[in-house]
Amino acid sequence: MAERNNPALGMLSRRSLFSLFTATSVVFLLSWFFVLQSAGGGGGGGRPRFIDHGLQPTAKLLATLDAGSREGRGENEVNPSVGNRSILMDSEEEAGEAPRAKADVKCSLPDSNNKVALKVYMYDLPPEFHFGLLDWKAGGNRIWPDIRAKVPDYPGGLNLQHSIEYWLTLDLLSLEFADSLGGRGAVRVHNSSEADVIFVPFFSSLSYNRYSKVNPHQKKSKNKLLQEKLVSYLTAQPEWKRSGGRDHVVVAHHPNSMLDARMKLWPAMFILADFGRYPPNIANVDKDVIAPYKHVIRNYADDTSGFDSRPTLLYFQGAIYRKDGGYVRQELFYLLKDEKDVHFSFGSVQKDGIRKATQGMRSSKFCLNIAGDTPSSNRLFDAIASHCVPVIISDEIELPYEDVLDYSQFCIFVRTSDAIKENFLINFIRSIGKNEWTRMWQRLKEIENFYEYQYPSKDGDAVQMIWQAIARKVPSIRLKLHKSRRFAHSLGHTESGLTSFQSPKNFW
Repeated sequence: MAERNNPALGMLSRRSLFSLFTATSVVFLLSWFFVLQSAGGGGGGGRPRFIDHGLQPTAKLLATLDAGSREGRGENEVNPSVGNRSILMDSEEEAGEAPRAKADVKCSLPDSNNKVALKVYMYDLPPEFHFGLLDWKAGGNRIWPDIRAKVPDYPGGLNLQHSIEYWLTLDLLSLEFADSLGGRGAVRVHNSSEADVIFVPFFSSLSYNRYSKVNPHQKKSKNKLLQEKLVSYLTAQPEWKRSGGRDHVVVAHHPNSMLDARMKLWPAMFILADFGRYPPNIANVDKDVIAPYKHVIRNYADDTSGFDSRPTLLYFQGAIYRKDGGYVRQELFYLLKDEKDVHFSFGSVQKDGIRKATQGMRSSKFCLNIAGDTPSSNRLFDAIASHCVPVIISDEIELPYEDVLDYSQFCIFVRTSDAIKENFLINFIRSIGKNEWTRMWQRLKEIENFYEYQYPSKDGDAVQMIWQAIARKVPSIRLKLHKSRRFAHSLGHTESGLTSFQSPKNFW
């Protein structure tokens, strides 16, 4: 009897298993259908977006993990804007909302509330290296003037255009009594081990301008002697030995300043006007910072001029016959001198030169910035202050903050080989219409503050922009410094410092 019932029981068992398998499959398919619906952002007819919440790490998860790993390593200086932006985008997508469109960023800079200030240690060099060059008399053992009572004046005229170290030093000194550090690109620290960079307060451009001539009773100029003293001082400091000078900041804005010391201090970061008189293994865009000249023409406040109210099309006034790359000035003079709406003439700051240049630039649509003895000149920054659209003819020029600022929005660039072709430049400039010029003119008024040196310094001015440019070099300095220490023990280096390498090429 039991044997006769076995086939029926087997058939019943197979049917039960088939029903169970079918039900399970239906549930599985339905669950996948709902997953795909939710991933597609609802019942839209567009292509579904596949998101595996269980397997793929989201931006929020990555940000959390990264923050945790940084905390574990003691790295607290995280840019909050990066992490928050990733989390915001991820939360919008998870909520089924369309991600916000990326804004068209036009030369905007990081929010001053989010940036981490550069920590700067400044050597207390004797006054003969800085304010003593301005005839400031230090009383007793004083090193620095009391700038709350009186700020020593810097000489005017063309001396001012290379006064960068003066403004940076004043800014560091003012941090001692600043009510707020909001918007400041740097803070001064008094323990060098806490610093990102070591600042060298030597007024090198002033030293060259005032003291480079040899007096009859001297064998060496005061400028040369100061450079020799500076090299001896710096290379003896534990801060220099610790980094080999890599984290030191030396200002040498005048192209002839630090002429003797630069070959011995080349590991340091130089603050320069351009690289025209430097070999690339001594100064280059990877390790050094380009700073703007201080313009000598006054700012054009309340500028209500326009395309039609500036009668001169193209303006240049300055030295015409130059050496090296400046030969193009002579070529352009002969090409443009007979154009009726072009002003191209010799000029200087002597007598009434600055006033005439001010009037000329303010009444011109475009201002020529042509290479001279070096690739750069103060003329570019005079043009910016005058809201005269710069026309740059200098193939080797390096520009301040160009890693964050798009100069093509307010400058015209022309290759030298094109500029000296007959009728090329004048026809090109005439082809730029009113709307395009007005857009560039408006942009000049928006960015002019980036080139202003002032005391006290303000958020977004030239001083703060330079500190930020230095700060952007710090990760590269640290990377190279850390890599240089890989084999320090095996090469017999001491823990306290590094020996110098044989050449700049091997050093960097």
